[in-house]
Amino acid sequence: MSQSTAEPRVSLVPARMDRLPWTRFHWTIVVGLGFSWVLDGLEIQIVASAGFQKELGMSAVEVGLAGTIYLLGQITGALVFGRLSDRLGRRKLFILTLAIYLVGSGIAGLSFDVWFLYVFRFIAGMGIGGEYAAINSAIDELIPAKYRGRIDIAINGTYWGGAALGSVANLFLLNPDYFAENWGWRIGFFIGPVLGLAIIYLRRHIPESPRWLMTHGREDEAEATVDDIEGRVRAEGHELEEVPISKGMEITATERVPFTTIAHVLFKDYPKRTLVGATMMITQSFLYNAIFFTYILVLQNFYGTDSASTQYYFFPFAIGNLLGPLLLGHFFDAWGRRQMIFLTYGVSGAVLIVSGFLFQADVLTATTQTIIWCIAFFFASAGASSAYLTVSELFPLEIRAQAISYFFVVGQIAGASAPTIYGALIGDGTDRGPLTIGYLFGGAIMIVGGVIAFIFGVDAARRSLEDITGPLSVVKRENVPTEE
Repeated sequence: MSQSTAEPRVSLVPARMDRLPWTRFHWTIVVGLGFSWVLDGLEIQIVASAGFQKELGMSAVEVGLAGTIYLLGQITGALVFGRLSDRLGRRKLFILTLAIYLVGSGIAGLSFDVWFLYVFRFIAGMGIGGEYAAINSAIDELIPAKYRGRIDIAINGTYWGGAALGSVANLFLLNPDYFAENWGWRIGFFIGPVLGLAIIYLRRHIPESPRWLMTHGREDEAEATVDDIEGRVRAEGHELEEVPISKGMEITATERVPFTTIAHVLFKDYPKRTLVGATMMITQSFLYNAIFFTYILVLQNFYGTDSASTQYYFFPFAIGNLLGPLLLGHFFDAWGRRQMIFLTYGVSGAVLIVSGFLFQADVLTATTQTIIWCIAFFFASAGASSAYLTVSELFPLEIRAQAISYFFVVGQIAGASAPTIYGALIGDGTDRGPLTIGYLFGGAIMIVGGVIAFIFGVDAARRSLEDITGPLSVVKRENVPTEE
């Protein structure tokens, strides 16, 4: 079990944080912490362009390996920094992980050999992987319950804003009319760090999660942090009602949570929630990697687009992915988590299945195929973003960052096989049958993911995190939420 080190204290921190109105403080959280996904999308597009291939003398396999190494860095970073985020605090880690990314990506732009590029791509990946765990935890713990769903989903969806930005940048940076070949791709690697420097300055003004402080024997500091936040809120002209002592939680400080306790929580206390989290992560990751990493091959092999024009088909694809979370996120709070997960996963899967039949009938063009992808991923993007929200909400505060990291890794590993599988199904573009089966399968697993979330998921909309899942630090565990 977790090790407690202090006398129990009654805390009103969660109730005080959740009754706050939306203010400039919360916009600071959104911009300061949410920018990580923009950087991740930017990174993927910059590297996918492979502008460094010619100068570094890399083969196609070596270029692909650069992406794989970045992915391995993300997995490593998520596991290492997710654990540290739960032990040392959200704030220390969301500053550290961003700094690691800045160093890794910036120095990668100075690469003079393949091995040098690989090393710093791995480091940049570690920073971004750590961001996924630390940032999702911090956002959900700092944002009031009634706004948490839409904000978390919208922030996760901004990955596609970064991807679109990277794609636009590549049109200029890799054009020899504007930049020399040995400089354009290097400047691309510097874009993220330059943007990140402004964000790391902003993050210095974001406080530690009072919820994390509350469970680590720093109740006085937690109360002082909430006092400061409430002071900012009142300074904007908002009145705050007093929180009755009846909403308090009796907490005993937790020094650390051993892996045996984590395993017990995941597989003994909350096995249905573990099933939901794993299923959502695996299905969305598989579908995304299957389509995203092979759409260029589909357009070129089956629709005859050339390499130059193919780049322009990415923009509507990215915009559809960006708009989904922004426009649908509100309904995850207003209508409910399970209902919206079922809808977004189900509709995206159904659209992909229909596209499979249309693809097999050879009635689509490159434009109409892209339109269908835009529709499918308008819904899939909101669903995929909700996967991180779901995992963050369904497990105790003391292991929140680690839970996110574990499910992130499971999803990444499962999704890593998709590009290879679908690449094989595409083949040389002479037979549509195998890829049609792939589309039907991809759509079906998304629908399955939505059904499982609907049946076994939790109604978490507009509820305090502690009402959804009681912290391990609560003194009377029989009075906190458990899996039904």
